[in-house]
Amino acid sequence: MLVNDAYIQCRNVIEYHSKTFAKAFHHLPKKKRQAVWSVYAFCRQADDIVDEGMNPQYELQMFKNQLDIFAQGELPEPSFLWIALDDSFKQFNFDLAPFYEMISGQEMDLRKNRYETVKELLDYSYHVASTVGLMLLPILSPMNQAQLKESAISLGYAMQLTNILRDIGEDFDRNRIYLPHDLMRKHGYTETMLSSRQVNDAFILLWEDLATQAETYYEDALECVNLYPINARMPVKAAAHFYKGILNSVRVNHYDVFHKRAVVSSEEKREILSAIEN
Repeated sequence: MLVNDAYIQCRNVIEYHSKTFAKAFHHLPKKKRQAVWSVYAFCRQADDIVDEGMNPQYELQMFKNQLDIFAQGELPEPSFLWIALDDSFKQFNFDLAPFYEMISGQEMDLRKNRYETVKELLDYSYHVASTVGLMLLPILSPMNQAQLKESAISLGYAMQLTNILRDIGEDFDRNRIYLPHDLMRKHGYTETMLSSRQVNDAFILLWEDLATQAETYYEDALECVNLYPINARMPVKAAAHFYKGILNSVRVNHYDVFHKRAVVSSEEKREILSAIEN
């Protein structure tokens, strides 16, 4: 398979699974854009193994074994993912650590489906989301990676908390509750209420508590946005604001995360882009 064909397949993956990410990074220079596609395809494969795999524990171990082979400078198989990722690694100075940490985060979903504290939830969020930001730093800002590390981690926290707040119903159907039990107790919202999909005052207070924390992480992440090269600032800001917009979409839906999927429309994304450009 040719490298360009491999990148096209990675692009198809990101455009199918996350129009938000695809649109946010659309205006990067070609080489950077392609590398983002390859990183996303890697993360998507790890995620899909856990959510859709026939034997996810075994399949995730095999995927980790493939990463071991890749880390030694070899292609584990001639698939579009590894061909594209290999080309990206030749052009950007990646650190393999967050790639392994991402897989560790997916392993968490195989052995843990309840979280007692926000601290535990943030540890999970680091592994499945902040690692993505750390993977992308060599592409987006090769000269300021150290200075932007905490910003990337904060953005990962913010986005994962947003995912959790949007997907409460879908996750419960998979027997996963990411809402921390300490916050549930604080606001008087029980697992029984969750199982009957109650959107009551306790639920709204719980939801807004976690949403406020997410919004604070968005603010922290964007404080250092000027440290990114000019061609990467808009994509990072767009990704953050697009995702942050999901929280407002849930509010517009009257917090019904059980029957409606919160989305940011194309028109809303255009308005966001216009606002952050000015």
